[in-house]
Amino acid sequence: MNVLYEEEGAIKVASIMADNTGSLQVETPHGKRSKIKAANVLLRFNAPPIAGFMEGAEALATELEPEFLWECCGAEEFMFSDLASDYYGHAPTPLEAAAVVLKLHGAPMYFYKKGKGRYKAAPEENLKAALASEEKKRKQAETIAGYVAELAAGHLPEPFTAPVVETLLYAPDKNTLEFKAMDKACAETGLSLVRLLDKCGAIPSSHDYHLNRFLRENFPRGTDFPPYGELALPPEPAHSDAVAFSIDDAATTEIDDAFSVKRLANGNWRVGVHIAAPGLGFAPGDALDEIAARRLSTVYMPGRKITMLPDAVVERFTLAAGNRCPALSLYLEVAPDFAVVGSHSALDHVEIAANLRHETLEPVFNAVTVVSREGDYPYRDELLLLWDFATRLREGRGKENRQNFPDYNFAVADDRIAITERHRDTPIDRVVSELMIHTNATWGKTLAEADIAAIYRNQEGGKVRMSVSPGAHQGLGVTHYMWASSPLRRYVDLVNQRQLIALLEGRPATYGNRDDRLLIALRDFDLAYEAYGNIQDHMERYWCLRWLLQEQVRETGAVVVKESLVKFDDIPFFTRVSSLPDLPAGSRVRLEIAQVDLLDVACHCRFVHTEPKPGEEVS
Repeated sequence: MNVLYEEEGAIKVASIMADNTGSLQVETPHGKRSKIKAANVLLRFNAPPIAGFMEGAEALATELEPEFLWECCGAEEFMFSDLASDYYGHAPTPLEAAAVVLKLHGAPMYFYKKGKGRYKAAPEENLKAALASEEKKRKQAETIAGYVAELAAGHLPEPFTAPVVETLLYAPDKNTLEFKAMDKACAETGLSLVRLLDKCGAIPSSHDYHLNRFLRENFPRGTDFPPYGELALPPEPAHSDAVAFSIDDAATTEIDDAFSVKRLANGNWRVGVHIAAPGLGFAPGDALDEIAARRLSTVYMPGRKITMLPDAVVERFTLAAGNRCPALSLYLEVAPDFAVVGSHSALDHVEIAANLRHETLEPVFNAVTVVSREGDYPYRDELLLLWDFATRLREGRGKENRQNFPDYNFAVADDRIAITERHRDTPIDRVVSELMIHTNATWGKTLAEADIAAIYRNQEGGKVRMSVSPGAHQGLGVTHYMWASSPLRRYVDLVNQRQLIALLEGRPATYGNRDDRLLIALRDFDLAYEAYGNIQDHMERYWCLRWLLQEQVRETGAVVVKESLVKFDDIPFFTRVSSLPDLPAGSRVRLEIAQVDLLDVACHCRFVHTEPKPGEEVS
């Protein structure tokens, strides 16, 4: 005796070895013995033998059309054997019965399973929907197969438009046909999605590939500014007698700070630190403020910047030469020994006489000339006095400059990169940085002592964090510190400036203590500032690689930072070299550039040999 039965969703055949009440011991055509439930048996029969039975039933089932069976079976439930009888016009043979149940079982769109061997025809509307879905899937499979063939051949299918490619690169939707095709094509070619798209010519610019990821995540509405209406300005502050000058690089348009020096009748000096005052131009909740609160900071990267404020607003408040500009000023009375003997803050209108630029100032105001006191250049006496004063300020903080690696300037013109080394703690750096530190520390302490809310920048235990609670900045050696010196470029500086302006004008603070707006600004700024710093680092690393290709560098010197990490000569590029032997930090090595990868922003190098340090003789 043989049985046709259902097990784990499949129709099977076997010979009965032992027939128990609720179960059967059976042997399959392949000789496997097992135990099945009697309730799963669909048909018992004596002949034909089971060897080749299922193959014969499947062959016979191919002659059956589910559409015709569906039309014949009616709307009520039926037993497969009854439909087989109707179809064949006689009591079905075991092979014929098996063929019918195989066809019913394999056509779930047409027939709903209702019980052991029992089925019901799908309603017409359900069947039409299922068939349409099946046809859609078939066409989609054909489409995907066509895409895969084109992609594997290195051709970009026509539907892969720029927006589609951008989505695949940065925010892939695994349910789309394009992604499914890419996934299959990647598996076939052994390439990553980015590499395959690049092979197909979908990434015409490696630079834009990196930049667009950042823009998509951080500027989803684009970098253009929305309408913000007219810029309403309050009455001009009182005019100051200060004549100020700024110090910035040539590319700076957001000139936040300037300095003035005046000899007082008592023999002391008045040093003025003047900060641009966009806080006078718009209030929290204004359209401009909402723009600034979304952007939170200017974004810098080689060859490009994305400003926090619109150009027209920057032009109105930047401390540009030849203008009288509203400013939040800190005036310091400095004794001949450069001790600060008095200070006060003011909201005033300051004459900006000059915008000094690093490129022209550095050759005449540098580490040599501040010692020799030689040379004749604009603002020579003022700059030398500020240098002496800044040196005193740094000594007062108890901090010495730690210089490990130099800074670098990046200049991109006509898609070519120039990278120039710039050492830290030059006279220009010291004057600007020390006066900014002193100003931010002074104003931070001023707001804290007045119990006016602000966003501070504290450091304790080596970790810097933003906080609405005043605290020391151990790294700088000051008791209070906040950012208020770059309100054209950083939103927290603008927030803090508003608090200082309110204090000077004798009115309630713009933001109260425990103001949710401060906490939101702090949180959002931290996230944005980290993202903006990351893209600057990333794009500087990218342009370092572009420089290697541009200059056709095949070998380079490098210094070991630690373990396998090295820094290249001439550019701020750090990478790990797996072939580097165990060398102490500071060792000099020669490396061969094996491969520059602009998509992964990586440089693969091979160790060549060690080199002597400067001043050492070759042994």
